[in-house]
Amino acid sequence: MFSPGIERALRTAHAAHEGQLRKGSESTPYVVHPVHAALMLARLGADEETIQAAILHDVVEDSPGWTLDRIRTEFSERVMGIVADLTEDKRQSWEVRKRQAVVHAADMSPQAALVKAADKLHNLACLADDLERARDRAAVWAQFKGGRERTLALAHDLIEALAPRVDARLTTELRAVLGRLRALV
Repeated sequence: MFSPGIERALRTAHAAHEGQLRKGSESTPYVVHPVHAALMLARLGADEETIQAAILHDVVEDSPGWTLDRIRTEFSERVMGIVADLTEDKRQSWEVRKRQAVVHAADMSPQAALVKAADKLHNLACLADDLERARDRAAVWAQFKGGRERTLALAHDLIEALAPRVDARLTTELRAVLGRLRALV
């Protein structure tokens, strides 16, 4: 029941993302996002190291002091490999990073593909919720570097790249939330 590795990952993500907030109107602490992705994967029966990687998936790219070597040292080679598969190079433009993610979906590890799908599902579901509550939907979209059309197009491309690689339940949910977003446009 209790997993010291998952506990360590939760504590690490909480400390690494301290003070960071999610995009959106509710000022949600950022750490809610990776925890939610991990919960989705736990419900699907993912193994412990994949769940740890889900909790840690944004630590290297978003938190000073965290490197892939540190993930390897404090967790494991496998957790580091999954996180490495998911870590974007923030020096690249938004468009380049998102296009690379679509291309990379075909050759990332199966565990990384699961984390990427849960990550995208949570992000898109939160965006849909924000849009449904918003008085000014344009203001919500203004928070996204890609804008409405490019964000939706690249989300579609990523979902279709991940679809043959992940649990069908994730694919169904991803396609449903994308449909929900398109209906809100």
